[in-house]
Amino acid sequence: MKVSMLAKSAAVALVFGLVASTPAHAVDLQGSGASFPALIIEACKAPFATASSHSFTYASSGSGTGRSNSDKSIGDFWFSDAAHTAATKRSSVIHVPVVAAPIAILHNLPSRKTLTLSANTIAGIFAGTITRWDDPAIVKDNNRAFNKVTYKTKNGEIVKDSNGKPIVSKTTPSTTVYNLPNKPIKVIYRSDSSGTTENFTNYLNKSAPSVWTKVKASVFTSSFPGNINAPENLGRIVGASSSTGVSQLAGKTPYSITFAEVNYAAANRLKVADVLNPAGSAVTPGSVTTSAFLSQGAMDANGIMTFDYATKEPGAYTLGIVSYMLVDTSYPDKTRAAAVKALATYLLSPACAKDKGSDLGFSVIDGEFKKKAESQIAKIG
Repeated sequence: MKVSMLAKSAAVALVFGLVASTPAHAVDLQGSGASFPALIIEACKAPFATASSHSFTYASSGSGTGRSNSDKSIGDFWFSDAAHTAATKRSSVIHVPVVAAPIAILHNLPSRKTLTLSANTIAGIFAGTITRWDDPAIVKDNNRAFNKVTYKTKNGEIVKDSNGKPIVSKTTPSTTVYNLPNKPIKVIYRSDSSGTTENFTNYLNKSAPSVWTKVKASVFTSSFPGNINAPENLGRIVGASSSTGVSQLAGKTPYSITFAEVNYAAANRLKVADVLNPAGSAVTPGSVTTSAFLSQGAMDANGIMTFDYATKEPGAYTLGIVSYMLVDTSYPDKTRAAAVKALATYLLSPACAKDKGSDLGFSVIDGEFKKKAESQIAKIG
């Protein structure tokens, strides 16, 4: 049967319309680096593609890989949970803090009660000086009076006063009683180069300097304050690669403890400890409590943050960190540069950070920090 000229014209128009609806500028980006932000990056992949028509793949390994790949221009964007300040960094690479979240203390105790740990106790456990769960320091942390602080929020974000200070809506005095088991503690640490480790060891050194006497390092063994290969540590303090690796190993090891993103707890049947902050509050890691902590820090002109671990902000979770998106200010392909800029903007936006990130335990970067992050994004080119 012959097709009429009108039908042919309509068919051609339809095909042309479909082709035209696919933007010519659509780019497939390649990213790599830190495992810490991997879950939110993946969660925002599909909505970013819908919003921009660009796509990306992200190879989650570790911050060390992200920094190394940025040095060698392997891919288009990179993530590191610690600032890249090495001499190998290319001068055109800048930091954009687009992801924020708490580092959680995850443990495999059988009790359903919430474990609470102070900075000195956490440092002692990971330094190998506190070796049993019924150690007096852990008993003291978990049999005491403390405050639970609730912040005022709106649409899932913390409300601040005119000075940018988080507004407390309620403070609840609480007490806890926890009979801890007479069992050895199995410590599991990150064995690979990790920005999570660098942030964690920085927290230990700044918050418990008399216990964790060495400065931060991206490799845990480099910051360990004693001899990690001492006979008493062998087989009791063990390493595993990546957040996935440490969490999976802890999930298979009764009476173990590790540190990773809070969202790894449920998948590995681990429990999340509260952390006692300098104000004396027992704080659960979460979006709001991490935002309260980050709001007390500072960001320099390079987008690099400095945290105030001594803050007396009552509900601050003092183990919060940001993950930096390492990007270039001088991409050879400007179309690709525009796609990277669009991705950074989307990851920072409420559509990603709040709508996708909150359920995963990530925090929203807002206020002055967001403005400074956006000024970094504007430099991508």
